[in-house]
Amino acid sequence: MQDMNIAPFQPLETDRLRLRCVVADDAPALTRLITPAVSRWVASWPVPLTPEIALTRIMTALKLAFAGDLLPVAIIEKESAELIGWTEIYRDAKARERGSLGYWLGEKYHGKGYMKELAPVVVVAGFALLNLTVIEAGAQPGNTASFAVMRALGMKRVREEMVYAPARKRDELCYFYEIYRPTAQTI
Repeated sequence: MQDMNIAPFQPLETDRLRLRCVVADDAPALTRLITPAVSRWVASWPVPLTPEIALTRIMTALKLAFAGDLLPVAIIEKESAELIGWTEIYRDAKARERGSLGYWLGEKYHGKGYMKELAPVVVVAGFALLNLTVIEAGAQPGNTASFAVMRALGMKRVREEMVYAPARKRDELCYFYEIYRPTAQTI
């Protein structure tokens, strides 16, 4: 059994953010950050998010991270040292060379350019640490901020499809973008 007190990857940094593996102690902060305005754009983060649900999600994420199938990242604002959001890249169980990028920030951190700052660092780490060939991301048609992040990463739109959103218990239309691993990659 893997020691869950040792992170499966080293922290990453940007100018304003520290990106580290999620830990059990993040559950209360995640619970406070998931509001209806945040949950409306993410398929699997329900409102209300209880500390128990958050902790279960973290423990599952850690197990997958130690198995080499997930890069679960707590987004920490350096200036305040507060957890401000979550991003992850998870490996497709059927097409193991493919990964999916998901991300969200708490409401008060929207519009500060944080996601455009951190997304390139997380994508490079996902290609390197999970040994992926392609990473995709998807969002509902009205989520213009998410599409701006995807385009800033160099992702190209590849398809649209209905996706089940367990947080809302319904199918939703999503547009998907993807990017292939560059031939030379450093981290």
